[in-house]
Amino acid sequence: MKKLIVLFGILSILVIIACSNIKAEKTIKINQKPITENQIQEKKLSEDFKKYWYAGNAEITSYQLEQARYGEMRKGTAVLIYVTEDFLPKEQVKADQQNADNIPVLKLNATKKFNTGIYPYSIMQSTFYPVADNQHAIKISSSMQEWCGHVYAQLNNRKKFDIMSHSYFQNEADQQFSIDKAILENELWAKIRIHPEDLPKGNIKVIPSLEYSRLKHKEIRPYAAKATIKNQENMTVYTLDYPELKRSVSITFNTAFPHEIESWTETFKSGFGTNAKKLITKATKIKRIKSAYWNKNSNKDEVLRNELGL
Repeated sequence: MKKLIVLFGILSILVIIACSNIKAEKTIKINQKPITENQIQEKKLSEDFKKYWYAGNAEITSYQLEQARYGEMRKGTAVLIYVTEDFLPKEQVKADQQNADNIPVLKLNATKKFNTGIYPYSIMQSTFYPVADNQHAIKISSSMQEWCGHVYAQLNNRKKFDIMSHSYFQNEADQQFSIDKAILENELWAKIRIHPEDLPKGNIKVIPSLEYSRLKHKEIRPYAAKATIKNQENMTVYTLDYPELKRSVSITFNTAFPHEIESWTETFKSGFGTNAKKLITKATKIKRIKSAYWNKNSNKDEVLRNELGL
């Protein structure tokens, strides 16, 4: 009888220890929650940044464009419009009023206009990137119009990247899907203007620009890329090479603040089938101005377009 009591006591102790270990293990697992984007520490903005970007103006830069399309080079113009604004985190649109919950973003509207024979192309991409530089772009949209029809794609940064796409092409008609988060090529154009020293380098996964994905009818997803940075006197060149896509993008910007983008190139195969050949799209700066363009909407303000060479 005494042996049974002793044995029961030993078993009870073992059960208590085991239960304690299980509880401790559960506690460890609970405490090992992954850090979310919103928990990443905000990066401090310099006084130079505040003076430049919060003076009530946008930065507008025009570029002479040589665009590869259908296996030939097309002449046109491109414009990069950078401006800061408040963004609503839930609705993911521009805020009409200031609020402590708003997210300050650096918005980039990037436009291209060029002709392919008789008909014109008009492309615009919008990127909304937090100036805190502590998460991915909150939203990216892209629209493209030409005489065959138009296409539209939008990416929203939520638990995943939620993507919607509409097109006049049968295989791309109306789509809604989500993908895991990765570096966005579109957002890097804004990151250059905030903290270029923190641009991703080495072998990385990148979601190509929405413009490229739609022009080339490529699946919107991360692709392997190699990112490199080279300094050339007072300029810095940031390059992304995509082996699978046989495509590369190089952005040349001023090394010193405010890191203005002076030019860029994009190399990929253009054309159809065996006639496709590697061509280089180029954009070279024409003129840069600072302006509250949203107030420049009268006929007399058209002189500013002449100044920009547009």
